[in-house]
Amino acid sequence: MQHLKDLNPAQKEAVLQKEGPILILAGAGAGKTRTITHRIIHLIKEGVNPSSILAVTFTNKASKEMQERIEKMLTEDNQINFPTNNQNKPFIKTFHALGVHILRENSQKLNISRYFNIFDKNDSKKAVKESLIQNNFDLKLFEPAKILGVISRQKGNFLTHKDYAKKNNTEYFTKIVSRVWDDYEKILEKEKALDFDDLLLKTALLLKNDAEVRDHYQNLWKYIHIDEYQDTNRVQYEISKLLSQKNNNICVVGDMDQNIYSWRGADVENILNFEKDFQKVNTIVLEENYRSTKTILNAANDIIKKNKIRKEKNLFTNKEEGEKISVISNYTENNEAQEVAKRVKELLEKEVSPDEIAILYRANFQSRVLEEYFMLENIPYQVLGTKFFERKEIKDIMSFIRGSLNPESLIDMKRIINIPPRGIGPLTILKVFSNKQDELSTNVKMKVENFYKIIDKIKKTALEEKPSDTIKFILKETGLEEKLKNGTEEDKERLENIREFVTLATKYDYLPTPEGIEKLLEDAILATDQDEVDKNQQRKEKVKLMTVHSSKGLEFDYVFITGLEDKLFPSKRDFERQTENQKEEERRLFYVALTRARKKIFLSFSSVRTIFGSRQMNQPSEFISDISNNLIEEEIIETNNNEEKIIYLDF
Repeated sequence: MQHLKDLNPAQKEAVLQKEGPILILAGAGAGKTRTITHRIIHLIKEGVNPSSILAVTFTNKASKEMQERIEKMLTEDNQINFPTNNQNKPFIKTFHALGVHILRENSQKLNISRYFNIFDKNDSKKAVKESLIQNNFDLKLFEPAKILGVISRQKGNFLTHKDYAKKNNTEYFTKIVSRVWDDYEKILEKEKALDFDDLLLKTALLLKNDAEVRDHYQNLWKYIHIDEYQDTNRVQYEISKLLSQKNNNICVVGDMDQNIYSWRGADVENILNFEKDFQKVNTIVLEENYRSTKTILNAANDIIKKNKIRKEKNLFTNKEEGEKISVISNYTENNEAQEVAKRVKELLEKEVSPDEIAILYRANFQSRVLEEYFMLENIPYQVLGTKFFERKEIKDIMSFIRGSLNPESLIDMKRIINIPPRGIGPLTILKVFSNKQDELSTNVKMKVENFYKIIDKIKKTALEEKPSDTIKFILKETGLEEKLKNGTEEDKERLENIREFVTLATKYDYLPTPEGIEKLLEDAILATDQDEVDKNQQRKEKVKLMTVHSSKGLEFDYVFITGLEDKLFPSKRDFERQTENQKEEERRLFYVALTRARKKIFLSFSSVRTIFGSRQMNQPSEFISDISNNLIEEEIIETNNNEEKIIYLDF
C-alpha cells in the first residue's frame, strides 16, 4: 500500500486503526497533518464513503493543505476514482466554518436568514459601545473591548446570556456585563447577524437540543478527526463530543506542550481528559521530528521538561546536529534591532530566501523598532496582521454583497448607502433607517430609491452569476470603478485591491450559484493572519515579523526570538494572580517559538528597554539559562555610543 510506505511505526498505527477513539499526542514537526491525511486516505481505500469523513482544523491554511494532499494522493492512485463533486468528498473545515455550514443548513429551524451576517470584532465592539453609551456607562471605566472579551469568553464556555444572568446577578460588574450583553443580543437579532462565538455556541446548542439535527450529522459523519485538540475551548469540546457520541469513531490530534491560547478559552484539560471522556482509547505518541536539527530539539526538550501539566514525551530526530543556538546580548532595544537587521542582511547575502526568515517577539509593540532598522537596511519585510479582507475597499464590496442578500443587516446598509457619494447625508441615513422616509424631500427620496434599485440588481446578480462577475458588476453598477479610476493615487491603489479581489473570487466560480458567493463571504470573514502569509507569498518574498502566537503552525529555516528578558518573555503581568497553568503557558510559548526553526535559532535580549515611556533595566529571560550550555554560543554586541553599558551574562 503506497500510502503507508513512508510512515514510521507510530504514524502507521494511527493510520491503520479504523474503529474506536484515538488520541494522537504529536510533538512539534512530528508529521501530525501527514498522519491525519494518510488516515483519511486509508479509510477511503478501506471502502468508507468519503462524505462520511469529517476533519476539523483550526486554520483555513491547514484545512486547505489537508484537502489538497488528500485529493493529490488519491488522484495519483489509479485504483481510486476520487469524486469531483463537493457532495461526495471528506468534509474538511475549521470549527467556525463547520458552524456556518450547520447553521446555514438549519437556518429555518433557528429562525435566521440563510444569508445571516457575521459580525467581525470591530462590528461587535461598535455594538457593545452603542449599548454602553445608551446606558450612560463611562467608557473609560467600562471599555467596550473588555466587556466584549467577557461575553466572548462566556460564550466559549458554553454559556448563553440567560445562563450568565442567572449565574451572576449580584456583583456590580457582572450586572453591567449582563445588561450590555442583553442589548448586544438585541442588536445582533435586529441585524439578522451572528458573531464569531455564536457560530460555535449556536451550533453546539442546536446539536444538544435538537435530536433530529444531531442524528442527521451523527449519521452523516461516521469518522471524525479533530486537529489541534489542545486548543479547543468548552464549546468546541461539546461539538466534538456531540458529533461523535453515536459511532465513537473520533481521532483527536494535539500536543499539550503547544497549548498557548488559554487567554481565549482554550482548555488543556480537554486533551488531558480525553482518555476519561471516551472508552477504550488508543493513545499513540509521535515523537520523531522531521523539521529541526538535533540542537534545536534538545533545546526545546530542555525547556518543556520543566512543565508539570503535560504528558511525557521526548522529541528526537534523525537529522544532523546542526548549528549552535546564538545568544546575542545587546545594550538597548535599538542595538538589538540593529543587530537583528545586520544578521538578516548577512543571511540574504548568502542567498537565503527572505521567506525562510522569521523574527518573533512576545508583544506587538516590539515590532516598531525592528521595522525602523529593516527600513534603514532596505530589507523586504511583512508584519503579520494586516489582513487583505480588513481593507476599507474590500469591506465595502463585501457589504454590497451581504446587504443585497440580507437588507436587514443595517451595519452593511449604513456602510454602503453613500458609497460612492450619491448625495445621501448623515441626517438622511438616520431617517431612512428609522423608517421616516416620508420626511425626505422628493429629490432625496429618489436618490434613496435608486440606491435600493442597485441593491436589488446586485442581489439578482449574486444569486445567478459567478462570484467574480458579481464583484465586477458591483464595481460598474455602483459607479465605484469610475470614482476610484479618476481619483487620487490612493484611490487607484484601492481599485487595484478590488481587482485583486475579483481574481481571488474566480477560485469560487466553479461552485454552483449561490454556493460560490456564500463560500467567498464565509472564507473572507473567517480569514486568519496565516492566510495572509500564503497570499503574500505569491508576491515579493519578505522576511516575516510576528508575535510567537501568530507563528504557531508555521516553520522557517532561520528564526530570531527577540526581547528575551525577564518580565517581557516570560511575561509576568499579574504574576501573583497567575495560575500554575498560566505560568507554564509562557514556557509552552517559548517551546513553540523554538520549534518553528529548521536550521538555526538566534536568541536576543537587551539590558535596557524603554516600555511605555519608562526606561527599564532587564535581566535575561530565565528561558535562556534553562538551555544546556553545550547547545549555545554567547555573543556580546558592542555599542558605538558613550552610554554606560550594563550586560548580564549569568545565564
